[in-house]
Amino acid sequence: MAAAAALRTARGSLRHVLSLAHRNVPRDPCVAQLVSRFSTFNLRHIKPPAVSTIANLTSPLRNNLIYGHESFVLKSGSPPIPRFQQSVRTLTYFGLRRGKRKTVKAVVKRFLRLHCGLWVRRKAGYKKKLWKKSADRKRRLRQHVFCNRTQSKLLDKMTTDFWKRRNWYVNDPYQMYHDRTNLKV
Repeated sequence: MAAAAALRTARGSLRHVLSLAHRNVPRDPCVAQLVSRFSTFNLRHIKPPAVSTIANLTSPLRNNLIYGHESFVLKSGSPPIPRFQQSVRTLTYFGLRRGKRKTVKAVVKRFLRLHCGLWVRRKAGYKKKLWKKSADRKRRLRQHVFCNRTQSKLLDKMTTDFWKRRNWYVNDPYQMYHDRTNLKV
């Protein structure tokens, strides 16, 4: 029912675009191509898709079809809509067993959180291609550095409260760094 109404709206808006293109002399090559492609196209023979088909469409196509925009008519041979790859933080907000937030294990393996809220990490490339690095450079790469404020906030979001508690280790080499004064984090 709703699909048929949406298709009628889409047919009307496509007819409107085509009539405007016929009235005005098309100087734009894109408009000329659209007119030549759809001028012999009979819109009455389009059958409304089933509701399950609309539900399975991707969201931009579904919105265009439901709200009657002209861009729902796509050639079958047209390239797919480009999707930009976005960085993914594999953080589980609700676990399947207990429904609780989970820690990203890669963070715990690569970083150390001090009690003051700072995170310590190794420098990038400290294990890579050591044969072509000088001794001074290898020594600098072995050093540990602090993460900046943005990185520390992100790492705090990726771990649970278990990893943020205070730990007392025997002969802890980081003991003097756990408590910092006059430091804004």
